[in-house]
Amino acid sequence: MDMLNSHCGVSRDARGVVRLTICNAGTLNILGSAAILGIQAGLQSLASDASIRALMLAGESEKSMIGGADIKEMATLDQASAEAFISRLAGLCEAVRNFPVPVIARMPGWCLGGGLEVAAACDIRVASHDARFGMPEVRVGIPSVIHAALLPRLIGWGRTRWLLMTAETIDAPTALTWGLVDLVAAEGELDNAVEKVIASLLACGPEALRAQKALLRQWEDLPLKESIEVSVGAFGRSFLTDEPKRLMQHFIDRKR
Repeated sequence: MDMLNSHCGVSRDARGVVRLTICNAGTLNILGSAAILGIQAGLQSLASDASIRALMLAGESEKSMIGGADIKEMATLDQASAEAFISRLAGLCEAVRNFPVPVIARMPGWCLGGGLEVAAACDIRVASHDARFGMPEVRVGIPSVIHAALLPRLIGWGRTRWLLMTAETIDAPTALTWGLVDLVAAEGELDNAVEKVIASLLACGPEALRAQKALLRQWEDLPLKESIEVSVGAFGRSFLTDEPKRLMQHFIDRKR
């Protein structure tokens, strides 16, 4: 693993799959300002690499991908520094959302608060069988903010209200039923489950997948009519590459 900075380790394989590991953030991979900025810087440095086909976000510890934001740091904040802190975390979430290829969250153990906000910004979430999820901010005197706003889109308003207003945690089977995670691995099978997702992504046209992610991000913000309209141009631009001809011909040949 190569260290891009003290909080961001990167390894890659010959397929173009990159694992970004959150480092030196404690056993629960807690996000303080230094870790937030380090991870964001790592993502930004990788974003221009056209050879990357998928990115997996993981914690150095098997206790969590990201346990949450640093309460010790937050306890020292005033209004101005609080807004600066949460803006940094929002910047990290946006770096994940806007990363040009699919981002997979590898989620063992605990995923709370700011950690769940980062996970919500990922494209695909794969959890261990014993993972636990929650938004406990109101119990420490603050509301859940920034990319908690993605949660109603994932799990609906009622379940979002329950998570944010009760601060209760849910287990992995419940998270799967709610749509908070996409896959729950059997015991000891988290890496195998992630690898199955990666294999599915690698079976797709890399340029098509980049275009699809960009469209999905636009669709989150646009009304339906505009979403349909921008899709037409994206469809046309896909024929500027050789992927449609090559992959469609492969499909036709396979059916003969």
